[in-house]
Amino acid sequence: MFQASEQDERGYLKTVIGKLQAARAALQAQIDSYADQVLEMKQRMWETQAEMDKAEKAASRISVSDEMGRGEEIIREAKRLDKLIASPYFGRIDFQEAGKDEILPVYLGIHSFIEEKTLANIIYDWRAPISSMFYDFESGPAYYTAPMGRIEGDISLKRQYRIVNSQMEYMIESAMNIDDLVLQKELSRTSDEKMKNIVATIQKEQNRIIRDEEAKVLIIQGSAGSGKTSIALHRVAFLLYRYKQILNSRNILILSPNKVFGSYISNVLPELGEENILEMSFEEVAQELLGKKVKFQTFGEQVSALLDNEDEAAVARIQKKATIAFVSQLDAFLEKAEKEFFRPEDVDLEFVKVSAEQLQQMFSTMTRLPIKQRLQKMALDLIAQYKRTHEQPLPTAVSRELKKRMKAMYPYNSAMQLYTRFYQEEGMEGLFCKLPKGKLEYCDVYPLLYVKIFYEGSDMAYQTIRHLLVDEMQDYTPIQYAVISKIFSCKMTILGDAHQSVNPYSSSSVEKIRPFFEGCSCVELCRSYRSTLEITRFAQKIHENKKLIPVERHGMEPQLHLCWDEGEQLEKIQGLIGEYKASGLGSLGIIAKSQKEAEALYERLKENYPELQLLTFASKDFQEGMIITSAHMAKGLEFDQVIVPNVDESHYRSDLDNSLLYIACTRAMHRLDLTRTGALPDILKD
Repeated sequence: MFQASEQDERGYLKTVIGKLQAARAALQAQIDSYADQVLEMKQRMWETQAEMDKAEKAASRISVSDEMGRGEEIIREAKRLDKLIASPYFGRIDFQEAGKDEILPVYLGIHSFIEEKTLANIIYDWRAPISSMFYDFESGPAYYTAPMGRIEGDISLKRQYRIVNSQMEYMIESAMNIDDLVLQKELSRTSDEKMKNIVATIQKEQNRIIRDEEAKVLIIQGSAGSGKTSIALHRVAFLLYRYKQILNSRNILILSPNKVFGSYISNVLPELGEENILEMSFEEVAQELLGKKVKFQTFGEQVSALLDNEDEAAVARIQKKATIAFVSQLDAFLEKAEKEFFRPEDVDLEFVKVSAEQLQQMFSTMTRLPIKQRLQKMALDLIAQYKRTHEQPLPTAVSRELKKRMKAMYPYNSAMQLYTRFYQEEGMEGLFCKLPKGKLEYCDVYPLLYVKIFYEGSDMAYQTIRHLLVDEMQDYTPIQYAVISKIFSCKMTILGDAHQSVNPYSSSSVEKIRPFFEGCSCVELCRSYRSTLEITRFAQKIHENKKLIPVERHGMEPQLHLCWDEGEQLEKIQGLIGEYKASGLGSLGIIAKSQKEAEALYERLKENYPELQLLTFASKDFQEGMIITSAHMAKGLEFDQVIVPNVDESHYRSDLDNSLLYIACTRAMHRLDLTRTGALPDILKD
């Protein structure tokens, strides 16, 4: 058998690393050569530019640019080889295709490696069709789908490895899918500074999601710690590999909750050899489309306001605008605005005469255009018609007056005016309230944007996006999904967890999302990998998810620490920080209910712990170590140890509070401590 023993495998690893190093050295020689060539071309261009005409100068610049592009691609390939030298592969299957005698050993790595001299495929990319069998099948009959069709055969051997810094730490013989021992080893490790790739531990159900090429809109509902964000990013990497001729990183956009989360996930795609994709918040999209003059409350400010003072009227406004019925009501109004608000009048100008009936007919036949563009086109069509008929342009003053008349036939000349009329029309004036200085409430931002798209049209800037990734789907309302469906016509991956809403008054579920995306596919990830069984059971007391299946990994029971007063609670937190420092764990998250509480506690701790980092909504980077933040900001992150302060009945009493407590507790991988000075919240009293 090919590499039958562990000793044989270690010897083979040295051989592979030797081949990789030789290929890397050859690439370095090319890099050095390209650098010299580019310098030489630039020098020659500088010396002869006085003798060149414009065309020759342009051609020289293009040549230099092309040469630099080829050099950059070689540098990218060199970086891929560097990663392979450190860890060439993580798995192996021996596959015998039906009807053939040869048994093919398939070693799987982050990237492929083909030996230049022999053209032998030494390492297969984890995304290659043949590699799918590693994730999908046990030993025995197996198949994969290649470009030429389904290839059937038999897997006779399956192995898994951990190779770090070119050294094999362990090798496991595995007949099953991804060996539980490997999974346990990986899950029991301490967290790193940022999210890492999971190619070595992808499970069968995850692999199916990653390689789904058919779904136009794929909705992934996943419990806390189910790996949904990581799976979505691996799905992006797979699509970039599968459609490399027509898809690149600039064609993919992720709508992420904040810049810190964007920083936290920024390692995954580069680790997989892909460039990072475009990333922005939905609030940034809204600001771009509404214009800088429109000021509005952010989602974070909305949640903070509710935590500071749960205004019943504000809650009622939020709840009303977070329903599918509200979208239907707004649609019905816009349909009426389309059919009834245009008021044509006879135009009797010098050189131009047109009846109201003709104008109504023109307006009614341009339904594909938004209102504002339609009025402009009607005027331009009449101006063009005059020019064709009279073979001379319409006088400028008449053209200007005609455009003015067209615009005046629609009684509302802005999206804001039309949006205000909506509440008057429906008898809901009390549901549209602006904040001080004319600032919009967050719950009005996307309804207004929806009306603006109807009235003015959507920006074409997002037409280059061919795949959209929407994270934290539970924090978007139906009207936001209605806006997304108007702006983006591409394929989408939408992911989140209904149990992790930071504002339960406006949270969404799969059922609320489906109506806006025809023929969408939905999958649910129920297995949770992040937390120990003890932490998962504790979190289930706060928000029960009967479908959740925790991985059997044990650790300390969560600790509830009762303190006499604030001073003793601070001492207890400092003591827990000391235990963390002595434990060898990689990360600690101190997660308060609100940003205000996090900042107050940070002020009391920062003198003794200068390494402690405060994460706020203005923060941009996530770094390893000790972090203090709010539950809202902590969403999507994970820590080896978590401390949650002030877990008493005065702090956690509403549905919103309980949602935030659930989020805080489910950030913990190995250890969870909760401190308090008062009685336990009702939800934990059992």
